[in-house]
Parts: sequence; structure tokens; C-alpha cells
Amino acid sequence: MTTPDLYAQHVLPTYGRFPLVPVRGAGARLWDDTGKSYLDFCMGIAVCSLGHCHPLLVEAIRHQAGELMHVSNLYQNPLQAELAEEINTRHVKLAGKVFFSNSGAEANDGLIKSARRFGLKRPQADGSQRYEVVTFLQSFHGRTLGAMSATGQAKIQEGFDPLLPGFRYLPFNDIAALENAVRPETAAILLEPIQGEGGVNMATPEFFRAVAALCKKHDILLLIDEVQTGFGRLGDAMGWRMIAPEVQPDGISWAKGLGGGVPIGAFWLSDRAVSEDGTALSSLMGPGSHGSTYGGNPLVCAASLAVLKEIREKELAVNAILQEVRIRETVKSWNLPVVTAVRGQGLLLGIALDPALIPTPEGKTPALVVVNKLMEHGLLVPPAGPNAFRLLPPLNVTDAEVDEALSIIHSVLSEL
Repeated sequence: MTTPDLYAQHVLPTYGRFPLVPVRGAGARLWDDTGKSYLDFCMGIAVCSLGHCHPLLVEAIRHQAGELMHVSNLYQNPLQAELAEEINTRHVKLAGKVFFSNSGAEANDGLIKSARRFGLKRPQADGSQRYEVVTFLQSFHGRTLGAMSATGQAKIQEGFDPLLPGFRYLPFNDIAALENAVRPETAAILLEPIQGEGGVNMATPEFFRAVAALCKKHDILLLIDEVQTGFGRLGDAMGWRMIAPEVQPDGISWAKGLGGGVPIGAFWLSDRAVSEDGTALSSLMGPGSHGSTYGGNPLVCAASLAVLKEIREKELAVNAILQEVRIRETVKSWNLPVVTAVRGQGLLLGIALDPALIPTPEGKTPALVVVNKLMEHGLLVPPAGPNAFRLLPPLNVTDAEVDEALSIIHSVLSEL
């Protein structure tokens, strides 16, 4: 049986999968089961920070697999402690503590639980718990029930009612809408520096600062979803610092690029005091409040340490900025009417398309038409909403690889 046949018979059809069967990867390239080579600017949707099968990552996994792959979180795992220190001291650079999970959705669930625990510690004026988390339209926070309920997209939530209560969605980058956003029951605001799945919509510095000021004014938590933007992709270890560097979040979630391909997520809580008795926010999630069987096991921690050290030591976040400049300048020089904008930051960029200029069959979106054409020409990119596609190459992508990708994009868009 072919791989598509086995999928059809045995795998739930939860994805609209492309007709591609990758079997091998190296750096920025993938090969399918026919031997065809592709330049991969999807990278597992911003997961493979160092590209496919980076030698340092492969060796870290191979070595740790021969030492100890898993141990219960009932015990103290030295690699988990080392990874938490690496994240705190060299990436976040703020006092806080980390919990390790397996995915971004789980990490966001942890932030949501933390907001509710904070709302219990800092209740409403009448003594009742604060529990509401404000998020934004076109956001994406994951597919668990909690993370999906936090997501401001009806298409993600359709068919799964009743959703988890306690969420409200505001227009993104709308400062005026923020002014009356806080209610007595509001405990936190959760936002992405860039809404990747929502179309590569970047928060403006003014909006980010307004959210932070509102949180401070009303004693609510500022939570930042860095699942797709964290660890160098926007040009800094923490994506929010490329937008509003003076902002200090109360909580952060990560996954994707944190592990370079292994399933690891995490969320961070600040050590700042949240009560008159000096209670730290990070202490509110105490024993029994949260857990994960596989979260932060030795194998994934060894892999993540290798990835984060390579990003830091080779200054790959700087490469993200340099390549962004090259991409923007090249696309602008094309002067193609079909390209309406280049959105985003660093190596999380969205090419926005004019749908009126793209012949689109019924049941398809302009973005899918273009993504499929690019795949035919040997370039893999993911869509970002109906009218944009993303460029998510590895952080160590070379000038030559970027030039090759841009040449393919120019050729396809010129034909359209």
C-alpha cells in the first residue's frame, strides 16, 4: 500500500494534507519518496530552527538516547534544570521559573490555569475569583479545549461547543477597543507578537505598550504567546523585544523552535510579587497544580539545550534580521501587483496577495493556489490565512538559499 492509502484507511482526516511524502531532510532541504528535492521554507511551521538533521542536534539526541531518555517528574532531572537556567538567564533575562510541556497548546493551557490561580489570589472587590482572559481576533493559541477557547477564530472553534467559558476577543492593534476592555472578572490579557496563523499580523509597538499599561493599571497579567515567535525567529531571543523592548511580561509560552524538531513546549512565570505579603507569581503554581508525564524529559531537554546554545553562540537571531532585509528589498524590487505587502518580522514573514489577481478554483483559497504552485516548483511554504503565505526558513538559512527561494516565488507569481 502507498502512504496515501495507509493514511486514508488508518489516520484521522484532521489535516488537509498536501500530496507530498517527505522521507529525508538535511539543512534547508527535503526529499520526497520519489527522490525530488525541495527547498523547505516551512520547517515544520517554524519548528526546525537549525534546519533538518543538524549534526549538533542529531548528536545530542543520539548521546542522550544512550544515557537516559525518560524519567518521571517526581524526580530531579539535571538537564531540565540546566535548560530552565539557559532560558531564564540567557534568553528571557528576567527572574522567573519555567514549566516544561510537550506542545504550544499545552503551554498556553498552563498560562490560562496560571491566570485563574492569580485571579484567586487577587480576587474581585467582592471577593469572588477573577478568571477571564482577554485575547484577540485572528489569534491562534492551540487546539486543546482551553487553547482553542482562547483563540479568536470562529473557524477553529466551530463544532466544539460548549467552549471553555472565560474568554473575550478584541480587535487586534485597536487601542481604542482596549480602553473599556477590563471587567471586574478579568485576570489576564494574552497576545502574540505576530499572529502567524491569523495571517502574519504584527502587533504595533503602540498597541503592545498600551496592553502592558492596561495590565499594570488594572493589576492583571500580561501573557505573551511566543510559540511561533520565540528563540530568535524575529531577531531576538524573545520576539516581543523586537516590538516593545521595555515591556516585562508576567507569563510567556513557547514550543516550536524551542526543540528544533523534538516535541517540547514550556511556559514561564515571573518571580514578581503579586501581593502585599511578597508572594511571587511563579509560586502560585505549586505542587499538584499542574503536571506532564513527558514534559521536559532528559531526551527533549538535551535536544533543546543543543538548539538554544547553537542559536545563541552563532548569533542566528542576527541572521534572521539580515535575511529579512534582503527578502523585503528583493520583493519590493519586483513591483508585482499581485503582492500587496510583506508582513511580519525577522524570519516570520508573510507575503500578502491580491486575491483578485489569482485565478482561484472553487473550494480553494488564493494562498493555497500559490502554495501548491510553489511546491510544484520545489519550494515548500505554509499558507497564512486565505490571502497570504509564510516564509519560515531555518534561522541559519544562507544567502544562496534565500535567493533560490525568492527566484521560485518571483517565477510563480509572475506567471499568475
